[in-house]
Amino acid sequence: MKLTIIGSTGLQGMMLEFKERMEAEGHEVMMPCFDADAPDSISVIINNADNIDWSDRVHGFWDQRSIGTVLDFGMLVALKKPYVVEYMEDKTIGKAMAEYAALTTGGTDDTL
Repeated sequence: MKLTIIGSTGLQGMMLEFKERMEAEGHEVMMPCFDADAPDSISVIINNADNIDWSDRVHGFWDQRSIGTVLDFGMLVALKKPYVVEYMEDKTIGKAMAEYAALTTGGTDDTL
């Protein structure tokens, strides 16, 4: 199977381990987020789109901060590619806001 891995550069180690495991299982794997052959931003976007289009399935690793991963996700949806979430960071500002609100108001919103 042809796989493309998308994700946040801060998760590179985790993504490389997954890539090696998938290749050991016999899959062809592209990980365009670390391809150094793209000379500019537009080339990176086109390269990622081409790799997503090439793949049978896309696997994602997201720290919920990488805007590029959001762009790649939009491409895979537009191309109707199957998607597997391999890792999603749950320490986000949205979650922290909700937890703080619950902590400081007892779980209620007195402004409504």
